[in-house]
Amino acid sequence: MNADKEKWILLAVLSIIWGSSFILIKKSLEHFNPFQVGSLRVLIAGIILLPVAVSNYRLFPKRHLKWLILAAFTGNFIPMFLFPIAETEVSSSIAGIINSMMPIFVIIVGGLIWKFETTKKQIIGTLISFTGVCILAFGGGESADFKIIPILLLLLATLCYALSTTTVKSKLMEVSSTVLSAFVFSFVLFFPSVIALSFTGFFSEFTFSKDNMLGLLFVSLLSVFGTGLAMMMNYRLLKVSSPLFASTVTLIMPIVAIIWGIIDGEKLTYLQFIGAGIIIAGLIFLRTNQKK
Repeated sequence: MNADKEKWILLAVLSIIWGSSFILIKKSLEHFNPFQVGSLRVLIAGIILLPVAVSNYRLFPKRHLKWLILAAFTGNFIPMFLFPIAETEVSSSIAGIINSMMPIFVIIVGGLIWKFETTKKQIIGTLISFTGVCILAFGGGESADFKIIPILLLLLATLCYALSTTTVKSKLMEVSSTVLSAFVFSFVLFFPSVIALSFTGFFSEFTFSKDNMLGLLFVSLLSVFGTGLAMMMNYRLLKVSSPLFASTVTLIMPIVAIIWGIIDGEKLTYLQFIGAGIIIAGLIFLRTNQKK
């Protein structure tokens, strides 16, 4: 499969997986507190990927250790707590919409720190799609959900994602996607997640009740698909595309989040249909070949 076709397939699948993560976070919060959700999400991914990390330990990028730690904490640890904390105050669809700021942050962080070049076409396509995201945000009658503290937490999480994405693209592309994910969750973040989870009182309070097991199911789905598998695919997407293109997954995620809302009984307004169309138009603009 050629790289151009592969990156669009990865973009579509990632949009579905990560777009579904917000509803899984919401369901997980019905059973555990935000810090337990974040810790469990990282810990379960680390346990699942541990055999991959151990069998490939010789490939551990020791000379790039500082960049691996930076990418791990900004992309796979700090946001895992910020999103659940914020979602105790705002809806899952709003969280997905705010996360769509990531391409803007990628342009800023990539340009300021890593000196990435961005074409006018990429900027225009991103801004077109982001306009659609804004219409999605304000077109659903949920403007009352915009509370300043959780919104700032979501913006900080999105900035962290952008910093991690650009760091991986700049410094860690020599490591395969699967192995890189395994190192991140099993070697770098495993013990921090255990420590964080122990401070929540989880190990002393957890019982195998029906409620807790249902919550563990939601967190496990979030961890396996929305964290472990998704990060492998994301790292692969970074290999075959640019950080800005990879970040456009966050422009499609609100559509998936709203679809889940409809399935859950919410209604989609005409403005939100228009916003979804504009998002797709921006991506089509990015997809067309630029004249030399």
